[in-house]
Amino acid sequence: MIQSIPLKKLVPSPRNVRKSSDVLADLQLRADIAARGLLQNLVVRKGKRGKFEVEAGGRRLAALQALAEEGTLSQNHEVTCLVIEGEESEVREASLAENVQRLAMNPADEAQAFASIIEAGATPEDVARRFGLTVRFVEGRLRLASLAPCVFEALAEGTITLDMAKAYGAISDVERQAHVYAELQDAWYQITPDTIRRMVLDATVRGSDPRAVLVGRDAYIGAGGRIERELFDDDASESWIDVALLEDLAHKAMEEAAARTAQERGLAWVRPTLGNYVSHDLVEGLGRLPSEPAPMTEQEAQELGELEADYDRVAAVLEDEGSDEDEVAKAEQELVVIDRAMRALNDRPPVLADDLKAEAGAFLVLSRNGEPTLVPQYYTETEVITGEGAIEAVEETVGTKPTGSSLSQRLLDELAMQRRDILAIHLANDPALALDFMVFTLADADGHDWRARKASTLVGSIASGPVAGFEAKDAPASAALAEFAGSLDESWRSGETDVERFARFRSLSDEARSAWLGHVVSRTLVASLACEGDRSVPMHEALGALLEIETAHWWRPTAANYFDRVAKARTLEALDAAGGPELVSRYAASKKAELASAAERIFSGNFIGEAEVKERAQAWVPAIMLFTAAQEVAPIDVEVDEAVSDDATDEIAEQAA
Repeated sequence: MIQSIPLKKLVPSPRNVRKSSDVLADLQLRADIAARGLLQNLVVRKGKRGKFEVEAGGRRLAALQALAEEGTLSQNHEVTCLVIEGEESEVREASLAENVQRLAMNPADEAQAFASIIEAGATPEDVARRFGLTVRFVEGRLRLASLAPCVFEALAEGTITLDMAKAYGAISDVERQAHVYAELQDAWYQITPDTIRRMVLDATVRGSDPRAVLVGRDAYIGAGGRIERELFDDDASESWIDVALLEDLAHKAMEEAAARTAQERGLAWVRPTLGNYVSHDLVEGLGRLPSEPAPMTEQEAQELGELEADYDRVAAVLEDEGSDEDEVAKAEQELVVIDRAMRALNDRPPVLADDLKAEAGAFLVLSRNGEPTLVPQYYTETEVITGEGAIEAVEETVGTKPTGSSLSQRLLDELAMQRRDILAIHLANDPALALDFMVFTLADADGHDWRARKASTLVGSIASGPVAGFEAKDAPASAALAEFAGSLDESWRSGETDVERFARFRSLSDEARSAWLGHVVSRTLVASLACEGDRSVPMHEALGALLEIETAHWWRPTAANYFDRVAKARTLEALDAAGGPELVSRYAASKKAELASAAERIFSGNFIGEAEVKERAQAWVPAIMLFTAAQEVAPIDVEVDEAVSDDATDEIAEQAA
């Protein structure tokens, strides 16, 4: 039965099967309801004291209640609901069906819908505001609508991924897009966004291109490849026309080189790529195998000790205010030579244990000079189990002693990467700060202590995380970063030479170049946590304070990303911070899985409780995920320790009881 019910009489149902949500998606839903009202009825069941429990539509209810709290709607706002009756199992089944029988909207459909709204007279800003999206997201979808028809149709049908479609969009020439799409239909090798981007941007290839050097001129011509030469061209500057043929020959050459390398190194597999680095697409789903740098010989260790002594001796000359200019200049030159020699001894390729080689694999990249090169990092297709201990993150709370509960190394690594993404999306959107950070880092490099941990990899390279293949699922910061990267203007990449590409880049608007600045700086950030040890980067705390980052708006603890991964005592501590002993006593006797599920619901704000408790719960995150200026709060100590059993929760449970 359809019935209009005042908003104040609607409450969330404890039987609703959806236990997790997405912060950005919830904000978008709220904006949509504010613009157009509720388009889909809530499914409710009569509860106690005149209330109605929402069995399906919990996110819509939360959005309506948020709009009422901010004054957009009144508490007496009439909400159209479908009132159902039946056994609890039947009601739960209805909630499950309402949540499961959904299909996410295809990016191509979104692009067409946005384009239709724009054609009707709206602006991208209007669309973004009405749907609770960013302007960059809308503009990115609008660019998809202008793809070549065959590419757009493939996206709509799911034949290609969104990243592949964006790669085709790296150039605005739809004929070139269609031509490359047709060439790749019969490709026998794995097609990645990098492959597509290379081909759409390269109408022809120079003879000095790494792929051309790898294949060789004779092999290319023998396979039917065509070459064009101008009057003053040489072998390096001539133009190779059949790019698809060259790609095919290059892939075959790399496959052969990979097979030889695997046999020579005794590895289970070696996978080739025509890129000069190993992209995320290639390592996704793989586990990184532990490997140690090759041990130093006694002679090398002695040499390193002598170099360190020389370093201290020469550095003393620079620190002495009485040193004259000639002595200082000579000392600076000596330090450069000494530092280079020390790095040569310390930067040693990793060595893999013989017992791991049977399942180990690696990647073969194509260097810039056209040589197949093995990347010294090893992976496995099976789960890696190491003997490493857990790392304890001791949170400093007022009036309480640190507990013995600990966080695993893997969880700390994942949290560090997610925290890095939160910082990165803020830095990407603040070009002025990014510019200051970049210029300072480069200017400080000549006087930087080589022993100190750097805050970023700011030499142009992209920072990799400590967890191979890890990708935060449904993480707002990671999704925002991906959309930010997809919105960048890549038209300048079509230049054939670096001089031409630079000229095209300079012709971009100030806004487009500023976006690139934020992007290239933000992607250099390393993974960090607010803790002592290897994950501590004080510069990140300073940047986070300047950006006034509220971690809770960008990351919420869930069963999957936190509570299932920590001891019960850690979860009970979090409940104590939100609701005190009363909330702890309610869940102290729960099994770990039940406790994790309850904690996820509580810290998302999706529970019935006092407003103050809800507010604290929605603002809570582990202290190691916060961004606090280093000079204001001492960092939290993280020590290696043995994993702690859930039996360690007895003391908390007894106190709560």
